[in-house]
Amino acid sequence: MQTKSVKLSDTKIGYVDQGEGEVIVLLHGFCGSSRYWENVIPELSKSYRVIAPDLPGHGESSIGNEGSSIEDYADIIKGILELLNVQKVTMFGHSLGGYITLAFAEKYSNHLNGFALVHSTAFPDSEEAKKGRVANVEKVNNEGIKVLIDGLVPKLFSPENVQQDYVSAAKEIGYLTSPEGAISALSAMKNRTDRNHVLKTTSLPVLLIAGEQDQIIPAEKTFSVSRDNIQQEIVRNSGHMSMYENHQDLITVMKEYLSRI
Repeated sequence: MQTKSVKLSDTKIGYVDQGEGEVIVLLHGFCGSSRYWENVIPELSKSYRVIAPDLPGHGESSIGNEGSSIEDYADIIKGILELLNVQKVTMFGHSLGGYITLAFAEKYSNHLNGFALVHSTAFPDSEEAKKGRVANVEKVNNEGIKVLIDGLVPKLFSPENVQQDYVSAAKEIGYLTSPEGAISALSAMKNRTDRNHVLKTTSLPVLLIAGEQDQIIPAEKTFSVSRDNIQQEIVRNSGHMSMYENHQDLITVMKEYLSRI
């Protein structure tokens, strides 16, 4: 996939922009990049314009001084869309990208046709998870990004899939994350607020996607709210990374949702 870039304040943001039509935004997870969606974009871009940015400090994006909260990331996504003269989108957020999607829906709902959480949750970090974020910051500072990625990435996949080639591909993507980018994202995730109220009050069509074997965010954490405008789907034979583990079923779920908006 060809990556373009825009300058937002003092940050260079890399992004993929492919296809024509209604705009879909794909936000990747922690220590990922737009390349997480490389099996999804070719199919969706046949019918839609797909924009997939690299979050600050990830992929081909630098990290500036915009801050390190989930709300700051949502503002950055809004800034990218303004630079690209895009007014309204349907947003899909994977994991960290889902936290950002919820913040975007809270602040900028008038710019959304709908939104989806992919292996993500509206709940905040537990106290135990917050301690884990702090430990990972220390790991990055003391041992470097590679040690973090080597420990993290295998846990993202179901036990049945950890020997697949795409696990190594996810590691290679993770190695490109700058230490500053990882630390900023860890801080943002640790301090994020509960956003179940967004799911409870939005009038937008919402899609919640969980992995059948997700060891990071189980289905009950994703399916935290049930309402008529919220569609819940489980991707079989997948952990936290259905865009690799079962991308065909993920694409099918995404396309069916999009066709109903």
